[in-house]
Amino acid sequence: MKHRHETEIKLAVRDAREIRGRLAELGFRPVRGRHFESNYLYDFPDLRLRKSRCLIRIRFAGDKGLLTFKGAPVGSRDYKIRREVETFVEDGHQLAEILLQLGLRQVFCYEKFRTIYAPRGKRDAEEAPHVVFDETPIGNYLELEGPQRWIDEVARQLGFSRRDYITESYAALYRRKCQLQGKTPKDMVFPTRES
Repeated sequence: MKHRHETEIKLAVRDAREIRGRLAELGFRPVRGRHFESNYLYDFPDLRLRKSRCLIRIRFAGDKGLLTFKGAPVGSRDYKIRREVETFVEDGHQLAEILLQLGLRQVFCYEKFRTIYAPRGKRDAEEAPHVVFDETPIGNYLELEGPQRWIDEVARQLGFSRRDYITESYAALYRRKCQLQGKTPKDMVFPTRES
């Protein structure tokens, strides 16, 4: 089990090939290749977790399940800083049933293809600062997670500035995109996977 405070930002990617090349030039290498993830958010019927800006998520990536609790973000204009507690679970589907029996319900599902990059010399992205490249149904994004100075430096080297920083969740970005398009938000899933 891992608990800590995470500090991260997202950056919208317009040219995936260019960004991947730039990451390689900067010495980043994939420590986990492109893989599919499905994420399920749970809340109580009164949406008390969402209202308090917390979340409980079960993530499936291959045969692994990961349970995550994220606390409310602490005050920061440029970065998302929040408490995070995570643990791998043997059977995520059974865990989902336990959450339902406790009175929670699935409120949102989002999918992505993710590639995890670590700086040169780092074998593990778990504790070290790292970059993830996410391909989502609403576009491609980088997530930079690490100390604020490190985030600022890597973002600058990639051609971004603080005005490009995104601190919203994928759920919030998806709801905003649906609102702009006049669509009713559902789950953020790839078209071929919609049921």
